[in-house]
Amino acid sequence: QVQLVESGGGSVQAGGSLRLSCVVSGNSERCMGWFRQVPGKEREGVAGLYTRGGTTYYADSVKGRFTISQDNAKNTLYLQMNSMKAEDTAMYYCAAGKVTFVTWEPLCRWPDYDTWGQGTQVTVAS
Repeated sequence: QVQLVESGGGSVQAGGSLRLSCVVSGNSERCMGWFRQVPGKEREGVAGLYTRGGTTYYADSVKGRFTISQDNAKNTLYLQMNSMKAEDTAMYYCAAGKVTFVTWEPLCRWPDYDTWGQGTQVTVAS
């Protein structure tokens, strides 16, 4: 069982940056990622990482602005968020999930994430 603890949320002006951290303990999964949710909407995948090979996945809305990375020595997953917009305001969740192999290629799919941290709030003021 994997445990996830996020930190790093807060308030920032539009155009600014934040970095979220997620300390991972227990049996880690091969897919790690970040999701976000605003009240009244479904949770959406923002960024994913296949931890064995380093392949990354991003939602179209954050491509070129957000970067997911990991520090294995610190058992920590990061989400660097730059050029932030008001629509990035949400509760952000660290997540873990199982990899799927499609024609021998590993794939981290948003619906396969099934373990969540407690969340950290991010607010972007326009």
